[in-house]
Amino acid sequence: MAKTIWFHMQGYRDLPKDFKQRYESSWVSPPNRELCDSEKVREYVNLNLDELEFADDMGFDGVGTNEHHANVYGFPIAPTLTAATLARRQSDAAICILGTTIPTTVTMRVAEEIAWLDCMSGGRIIAGQPVGSAMDTVGVGGIPPTQVRKRWYEGMELIRQAWTKPGPFPFNGKFNKLRNVNPWPLPLQDPHPPLWLAGGGSLETYDYAAKYNYAYSYLSFNGAKYAKSLMQGYWDVIEKAGLDDNPYRAGFAQFILVADTDAEAERLYAEHVENFYNKSMHIPPHFSAPPGYMSKQSLENMMLKTGTASPFLTKQDPTFKDAVASGAAICGSPDTVAEQLIDAIKDLRVGHLIALMQMQSMPTELTKMNTQLFAEKVMPRIRDIWKEEGYVDHWWPSGATRNADVAQTVAAGEAK
Repeated sequence: MAKTIWFHMQGYRDLPKDFKQRYESSWVSPPNRELCDSEKVREYVNLNLDELEFADDMGFDGVGTNEHHANVYGFPIAPTLTAATLARRQSDAAICILGTTIPTTVTMRVAEEIAWLDCMSGGRIIAGQPVGSAMDTVGVGGIPPTQVRKRWYEGMELIRQAWTKPGPFPFNGKFNKLRNVNPWPLPLQDPHPPLWLAGGGSLETYDYAAKYNYAYSYLSFNGAKYAKSLMQGYWDVIEKAGLDDNPYRAGFAQFILVADTDAEAERLYAEHVENFYNKSMHIPPHFSAPPGYMSKQSLENMMLKTGTASPFLTKQDPTFKDAVASGAAICGSPDTVAEQLIDAIKDLRVGHLIALMQMQSMPTELTKMNTQLFAEKVMPRIRDIWKEEGYVDHWWPSGATRNADVAQTVAAGEAK
């Protein structure tokens, strides 16, 4: 069955109408003293947690968040902090950390904190480890572009060893030199939480996912039509590596907005869609695609298949209708949303849907309405995708057992 993760980017919900005209970028350089009110952040952070807990209560297979810095559309600077509030809940849903940015973080802290969360949650953690955006790693973190992936490779190796090799032991890398690697505690899941990768089309990430048999999620805000050729590139790498076509190897992030009718959906969501694409996606190329961040081969592949050098570059001043027509936002009645999602899930061959259901400026009441309508009227219609093929999700946390009993009950009934 297709699994759905309610994913919260946790953005700053109140930006001036002329933001795009007045400021260079929504990422790296939006002036904090001028734009960011800490009292509002206090309100927003608590609303974000309320919304994540509401999604958990609504029966989503998982909930999750990520890490960004100096970013108006999402600034959960330490996703492990968000995960800690969710791990304490009595729940059987997965907690997807997608993820911590290894190149800009003390790697052993990542290994220790995720292990701690895995124990706290009862083995419900997904350890997502993206390379990190150019904005976070280069623009904010100050890392030379050509070092980003090298730091990530080494960090991934250190985390793997920390979770699987008896400690203490030494690790002598270029960026991490440790006499005693000896994390306390170790993860509850054996040998460790499932490791997910994420990206916007780099060929090296495809290769790494195939080499280590990790799940890969495609993250962009341009929709399934844009993602098709890049996701096919991932599946081509998987086939070449001799691995099976299990859809749970793949995930995809999609904006989803549901109302009673298509007309009502436009009335409720149009301003928030246009706000997002005209403010949050206001990122200049010198931040989103600095020379050296992406390899020549990946850059050529992305340009060939999408016509852009960055997954963050979008049409100039898109309207609500532009976003819906392109599939960047799937918006409408439950029937409209379900039909388009089914097509996208099958076309991209993904077993994990990362549902983006709060678009920066959306108030919490609208976010919860969207979440509840999806949970009650759309999610049941996409749940059985891939069921008949009998695939097993080897990339799901062992302690996240939500809907497992339902699947077993259905299987038992069919056997009779």
